[in-house]
Amino acid sequence: MQKLTIVKVGGKVVEERDSLQDLLNRFSQLEGLKVLVHGGGRSATAMAERLGLETKMVDGRRITDQGMLEVVTMVYGGLVNKNIVAQLQASRINAIGLTGADLNYMQAVKRPVKDIDYGFVGDVVSVHVDELKLLVEKGVVPVLAPLTHDKNGQLLNTNADTIAAEAAIGFSKYFEVELVYCFEKPGVLENADDDRSVIQSLNHTGFKALQTSGAIHAGMIPKLDNSFNAISKGVSQVRITNIPGLQKGGTTLLPD
Repeated sequence: MQKLTIVKVGGKVVEERDSLQDLLNRFSQLEGLKVLVHGGGRSATAMAERLGLETKMVDGRRITDQGMLEVVTMVYGGLVNKNIVAQLQASRINAIGLTGADLNYMQAVKRPVKDIDYGFVGDVVSVHVDELKLLVEKGVVPVLAPLTHDKNGQLLNTNADTIAAEAAIGFSKYFEVELVYCFEKPGVLENADDDRSVIQSLNHTGFKALQTSGAIHAGMIPKLDNSFNAISKGVSQVRITNIPGLQKGGTTLLPD
């Protein structure tokens, strides 16, 4: 099987011009077939503020009412996505920006209301990568925004880590997939305040033990949940790292 590298970029890396350019330069140098998935939460928050809309977060997850859905669609599907595509084109990478509605590659359902009404937030229910596979095999690089749809005309805000994991699972039927989560830290840290405390490798049992002890918390938990879900469903390798570690480095996640 051919190798496919899926890089998910988020946090400060995608928000700051210099770090994004560094990331895209290194991404362009990756050998073989590749896909890029991006976030952009800080940009969405900044745009909402400019438009006079309040941003509401619960445990790091954005409440997406109709007004906020319009903002994230503009920012994720437009501003951030097309800026990345344009910069990749400047690096002679033939890229195309897509949401889950494009080519119907990722469908979701509106998250059911339990304790919290998240609004127009989508939980992924199906992934169809056959058309994306044809693009990838022709050397095109899909740039995936964190937006899905419900097949009934409704766009939905969907966690970018989840988009990356679900896409990786879908592609694993056709390729040997390496999924790389790239953010501002050098990997999963044993001590969140010490960038030198990178855990070189981690299995699910070790993750749960560190979560119980409080060493791993907040936004790292859903990232790791998505990572281990991907490994359990056929993704060959998952790494969590920063820009310098894009090709090799960071934390490698292992099956139990």
